[in-house]
Amino acid sequence: MVLKMQVSIIVSTSNQPEWFEKVLWGYNIQSFKEFELIVADDGSGKATREVLERLTPRLSYPLKHVWHEDRGFRKCEILNKAILAASTDYLVFTDGDCIPRNDFIEKHMKFRKKGYFLSGGCRRLSMDTSREIHLRDIESQACFNICWLKQHGMRNSFRNNKLTRSSFKAFLLNFLTTTKATWNGGNASGWREDIIRVNGFDERMEYGGEDREFGERLVNAGIRGLQIRYSAICLHLDHARGYVNESALRKNKKIRKDTVCLKHIRTNFGIVKSEDSNC
Repeated sequence: MVLKMQVSIIVSTSNQPEWFEKVLWGYNIQSFKEFELIVADDGSGKATREVLERLTPRLSYPLKHVWHEDRGFRKCEILNKAILAASTDYLVFTDGDCIPRNDFIEKHMKFRKKGYFLSGGCRRLSMDTSREIHLRDIESQACFNICWLKQHGMRNSFRNNKLTRSSFKAFLLNFLTTTKATWNGGNASGWREDIIRVNGFDERMEYGGEDREFGERLVNAGIRGLQIRYSAICLHLDHARGYVNESALRKNKKIRKDTVCLKHIRTNFGIVKSEDSNC
């Protein structure tokens, strides 16, 4: 039986083939099956292509590879291309270093609601713990067990509550958290029509706040954030961040300030490029 796709998972990646492979396996054991996965590939080289060639025949879900050449950090551009490649009306965004728990898509589908975007959570891991996770641990879901993670280097922290399997506890923590429901690039979702309305991601922006700025335009458009940081969970694998650029951070901060203060809804530098667009 051919499943009708209900949701598109957009996974951004750039030259992290070892982590990316673990993420793809995480989607192979999802409880919710009616999805397509779109790889938003910001210039990865041969190693990532080899992972895709090796794994694709073994994966249970349809996969699209959207790629452009490496010309520095251009995540916003490749995300916009991936949005256009999506064939469903609901989109989940995450990163190629975030392993989803097996109910990740199920939770996004359960809580999706017209007029809202969803703000999910992740548990960040150390490099040592990240390296300890193998295919067997993903398939068995051992790597989402707090005891297993502690045995492999994770420290005690209130953040460990993000790994709860209790629906009631997750509901309570989502309700009580003082953390604002923002658009988080590693775990967020929204309706395609809302994303198109704000013209996608602002392609002027490099690393640092580019996801938040997108979410701020959604809010300006009347789309509210809904907190599910303790319900839809992924493990964030550690990695170096050589792409951090102080000049770009200052530029991004100025764009975000304008978005918030001037109540911009639609960027002129997104999916459709037009200097005459009405903000």
